[in-house]
Amino acid sequence: MPFVTFEGVEGCGKTTQLARVGERLRGMNIDVLETREPGGTEIGEKIREILMDVRNSGLDPGAEWLLLEADRRQHVSQVLLPVLDRGAFVLCDRYGDSTEAYQANGRGLDGGAVAFVDAIARQGLMPDLTLIYDLDPVLGLERARERDGRDGRFEAADIGFHERVRAAYLAIARREHARVRVLPADAPTDEVFAATWAAISERFGI
Repeated sequence: MPFVTFEGVEGCGKTTQLARVGERLRGMNIDVLETREPGGTEIGEKIREILMDVRNSGLDPGAEWLLLEADRRQHVSQVLLPVLDRGAFVLCDRYGDSTEAYQANGRGLDGGAVAFVDAIARQGLMPDLTLIYDLDPVLGLERARERDGRDGRFEAADIGFHERVRAAYLAIARREHARVRVLPADAPTDEVFAATWAAISERFGI
């Protein structure tokens, strides 16, 4: 069954869209798993706590990246591959494209090294479809702060970081146009969902 990933800058609304897709699929009696990175496993949720804790502002960018790859390796091995093998429709909130956008481009780490290690973590597993929710980072950060009431560790980064992340996502979409769809995320939620479902329906014939 399909593996769909949801990507975008902070506050783009991808998590809301993923949940709505999952609800629609379950209403069609389709076996669906909603999962996320970092997280998705018991070990991954512990890694997530470290990565998201704003008190860990001193976390080295390289250490951040390697924690994310450790989380991904565990997630792919323990959850994604077994669930896909059983024939479920998998929806994942962030995956390898996030690492390229946030760590290689946002943090400025070596892109070749990031790609090499990420390939090891993914074990050959690539999404069938990736939806990138494109949004001005300034608006996205405003939304994220309204939602959470504070800055998380990634939201606290300077605006230049978030602009680099957005630019990286758009570059990925140009390079991987057969896999990636870019959806404007500044429209009302229902309109974004209509575009989301249209992309999924077109790709998978449902």
